[in-house]
Amino acid sequence: MRTLELDLAERSYNIYINEGLLTNRDLLSQYCRGDKVLILSNQTVAPIYLAMLSESLKHLKVYSLALPDGEIYKNLESYQKVLDFLIENQFRRNDTLITLGGGVIGDLGGFVAASYQRGMGFIQVPTSLLAQVDSSVGGKTGVNHPLGKNMIGAFYQPKAVIIDTATLDTLPDREYYSGFAEVLKYAMLGSKEILSSLQDDISAILARDKNVLSDIVYYSCLMKAEVVAADEREQGQRALLNLGHTFGHAVEKVTEYKQYLHGEAVAIGIAMALNLSADRGLVSEERRALYLQLIEKLKLPSKTSLPLSVDELINAMRLDKKNLSDSFRLVLPKDNHCIISEEKDSKPVALAISKQLD
Repeated sequence: MRTLELDLAERSYNIYINEGLLTNRDLLSQYCRGDKVLILSNQTVAPIYLAMLSESLKHLKVYSLALPDGEIYKNLESYQKVLDFLIENQFRRNDTLITLGGGVIGDLGGFVAASYQRGMGFIQVPTSLLAQVDSSVGGKTGVNHPLGKNMIGAFYQPKAVIIDTATLDTLPDREYYSGFAEVLKYAMLGSKEILSSLQDDISAILARDKNVLSDIVYYSCLMKAEVVAADEREQGQRALLNLGHTFGHAVEKVTEYKQYLHGEAVAIGIAMALNLSADRGLVSEERRALYLQLIEKLKLPSKTSLPLSVDELINAMRLDKKNLSDSFRLVLPKDNHCIISEEKDSKPVALAISKQLD
């Protein structure tokens, strides 16, 4: 088992990575406070893994709630439904909420844990690649608002992140490939180990080689943990983790979260960011071509598959929560790292977007 520590003083916690952790009763139990546990999952993951996790916690009083699957359900209605369940079953703040699923369940459940009785115990058990390499680590929780993605939420760290890489075996292909947008992000931010793997191990990646995937999850979590430890509340370098996300969130919002998975939208967003960087002379054409080639090899989209309005996307980006003023706060790739750029003029941004629209 590989273990990483995310160092946040009194809020520090461990990230555990290995196959078979859903059945590791001793590991799971040490982080369950109180005598009640709610396993929050979705209707896709629960039929596969809920019974296995519940069996590992049978010495406690285990409750479960499975929500509909999908980004469109990451909203205040679902948030209210989970709160109602906790109150109706008389959960206390010293009880524990475990999120079993992908990024939607992790974000939603984390926000419930942050706000229920001003904070209850919380364990992330991510089952998607995207959640394992990114969203389960770092304490960002929240739900979407009709006017924007992740507009309502809190920073709230889990007690532990327990990553059972065996759950990747049952991930549908599209969900699996979607997670690699976040993996590519770490390569572009400077992880030599991840970039090397994406270049050299593509056949093994597509075949879901367990050793290669374990390394990818480990090095992704390592970079995420280092960045979050230095800047938990995103006042500085943590903003670099938003590479492709401002563009991508706009794509998700304009298509009402129905057309693209999060990772797919981020991949399109990365291509848009590369356009803007290339127009500015920040990234070489050779490096830009490499990243676009990796997007293609990882079976991710770099362009939209339906016509979208540049103006609609620009307007959605103006509402992005990462903006600190009237300008767009974007992450732009360079050859071996990325920078944060305040873009006041929308015309170059619109041009970068237009090149990736069908």
